[in-house]
Amino acid sequence: MRAVTATEGLARNAVVLRISIGLIAQAARDLRRTQERSGLSVTDIVNRALTLYEFVDSCRAAGDQILVRRSGGHRLELVRFT
Repeated sequence: MRAVTATEGLARNAVVLRISIGLIAQAARDLRRTQERSGLSVTDIVNRALTLYEFVDSCRAAGDQILVRRSGGHRLELVRFT
């Protein structure tokens, strides 16, 4: 099995595009919790989230499945996106 990192292929510290967005309440809470848990900056979290979204979306477009094995578990769970 090949491990894929969230930052694979990204040039670190390169500003290519600046955006300003409004987040819905749930997304703002999720961002805050992720920042508290990870200690990452908002910029790093958003960059990783977009890279992850592109990876997942390209897998889905290719007909691939996303599976999760919980820590300590042996069962695989299919991740469904709606």
